[in-house]
Amino acid sequence: MLGDTTGGGALNRRALILVENLSVPFDRRVWQECTTLRDAGWEVHVICPRGDKRDTEPEAEIDGVRIHRYPLRAATGGPAGYLREYGSALWHTARLARKVGPVDVVHACNPPDLLFLPAWWLKRRGARFVFDQHDLVPELYLSRFNRGEDLLYRAVCALERRTYRAADIVLATNESYRDVALRRGGKRSEDVFVVRSAPQTDRFQPVPPEPELKRGKPHLLCYLGVMGPQDGVDYALRALAKLRDELGRTDWHAVFIGAGDAFDAMVELSRRLGLSEQVRFTGRIPDADLVRYLSTADVCLSPDPRNPLNDVSTMNKVLEYMVMGRPIVSFDLKEARVSAGDAAVYAPADDEAAFAGLIALLLDDPERRARMGKIGQERIGGPLSWRNSQASLLAAYAAACRDHTPVSAGGPVRPGKRPHR
Repeated sequence: MLGDTTGGGALNRRALILVENLSVPFDRRVWQECTTLRDAGWEVHVICPRGDKRDTEPEAEIDGVRIHRYPLRAATGGPAGYLREYGSALWHTARLARKVGPVDVVHACNPPDLLFLPAWWLKRRGARFVFDQHDLVPELYLSRFNRGEDLLYRAVCALERRTYRAADIVLATNESYRDVALRRGGKRSEDVFVVRSAPQTDRFQPVPPEPELKRGKPHLLCYLGVMGPQDGVDYALRALAKLRDELGRTDWHAVFIGAGDAFDAMVELSRRLGLSEQVRFTGRIPDADLVRYLSTADVCLSPDPRNPLNDVSTMNKVLEYMVMGRPIVSFDLKEARVSAGDAAVYAPADDEAAFAGLIALLLDDPERRARMGKIGQERIGGPLSWRNSQASLLAAYAAACRDHTPVSAGGPVRPGKRPHR
């Protein structure tokens, strides 16, 4: 029955998910959404870019989800580079959407806030548009480029408004994002659903710690995540230098796992701070190695500085530390507290010395670390579990498809066109 949480009567319904930021299934949130919809009876298609080292096939069917990938070169060289990237992505998305054919729901994930264009084209052919807001792009622009509310900022605000206006349903990753959709986007409360990201518990299963990963030190510190200008790896490195130089602590080894366009700069900063012997950058690593490091870590780091984006965003790394039962040191951000609660300790925003002090505090208190780790696992298994997000996602699709005839039943299609597969 439409309006329930079983996918809105999904039998014979088709969904098309549009992604530009990451390949699929590498994008874990999108992949969880795909498999949730598939299990509810949807025929799921995804259009996304190809990955560099994985997800490289142009076409793939994985666990019943059909993935259509296009080549995409990431932006370099400022605004002109982004125009080239986004123009190419839109062209390929439109091309592949025609190949997929009519769908009941087009589900577009930002960034960028440009996918409303192919979504609007599909809406004209009878689809309902679900906007999955992974990032607040105006806040992302302010936080990443530090250029203020200039012409490009006003442009991304306009694109966000157009996306909200076109969307039938909005998926928000947390209550802060939901508030933006209601307040700034002008959406009705019943059209905005919170679908929190959550780690895949089958991917994150602790294994016995491996002391050799500590490189001869008593303690291991771990950072996991993207390394972009707004992600705070520089804050973490400066805090580690203070931990060594101001607190006299050399009883630790640190590993930074992940990649991003600030990766090389962070390796160089580590060298300049004299941390090369105590800090290792791994780049992206296989899941099995990731689990080994997290299972061995004594303290995990979430150094995202306070800025317009980070304060209201849910950090995937925090959730992944929690599912592994690791205690966290974080800066004091609104949504960091919502996610981690007492599984983390919080330094005043951007205070690197306080961040270093909290690392030292936890290194000296193994009983507290164990309590914090247990709290994190209980939160992930309870209020922050993917089960709750699944129910919200399917309720959102039910709302989108209310009173909508499936395309496979001869539903809304442009005159003169017939559904095809």
